[in-house]
Amino acid sequence: MMGRVERYIREEISKYGTIVFALIDSEDLSPDVAKDIALKAEGCGVKSILVGGSTAIDQIELDNIVKTIKKTIKIPVILFPGNVTGISPNADAILFSSLMNSENPYFITEAQALGAILVKKYGLESIPMGYIVIGDGGTIGFIGRARGIPSNKPELAAMYALAAEYMGMRFVYLEAGSGVTSHISSSVVAKVREVFNGVLIVGGGIRNTQDSIEIAKAGADIIVVGTLLSDKDFESKIKEMVESIKNVRQ
Repeated sequence: MMGRVERYIREEISKYGTIVFALIDSEDLSPDVAKDIALKAEGCGVKSILVGGSTAIDQIELDNIVKTIKKTIKIPVILFPGNVTGISPNADAILFSSLMNSENPYFITEAQALGAILVKKYGLESIPMGYIVIGDGGTIGFIGRARGIPSNKPELAAMYALAAEYMGMRFVYLEAGSGVTSHISSSVVAKVREVFNGVLIVGGGIRNTQDSIEIAKAGADIIVVGTLLSDKDFESKIKEMVESIKNVRQ
């Protein structure tokens, strides 16, 4: 059943065509620094703050960051966990994802089974999502033992996305990985868009307006920025990005 946060996301996409989320990695960040980044990102026009981390192991630290951010901003705080340790009772929702092209069953169904009872206990809104790593995938590609889909084989990404849809996942996230030098190609995004009838998220390596316009035109509903948040002048870059992709697909 679709919850309040998912309805909000879909309404924002309906209004603007493509929207931007900011991803805050809970590792090596104090709650105050995370709060400051989230507040600035909200001021830039991003529609949600994702909180996660590919190797996050400190649940208390994660929860403190989520609580601090929640007190500061009005937009939803959504968990984007890399493992069961990425679950906090104080978020608005969780991207409940399966790493579709992992070679380790743990990241496909086992971590999800272990975390499901906590999601239920905390009353978190669960947003079902297929998570697909393209290329080497950076840290998540290594940690999740993902068999990265070659960038020149967009039809393989489309196959996984369609499988996710048929298994009931309403969102698909195409991930290039954190810290990567290039973003997912528009040909991969476009091929997935052809077949996937759901919310399409693209993240990893998107650092400027031109990149975001290219990905939006290819069919992304949501663009995620993460590494960009470490730049001192990220506010001006994200503001320009948000404005430039509004209704670019219409």
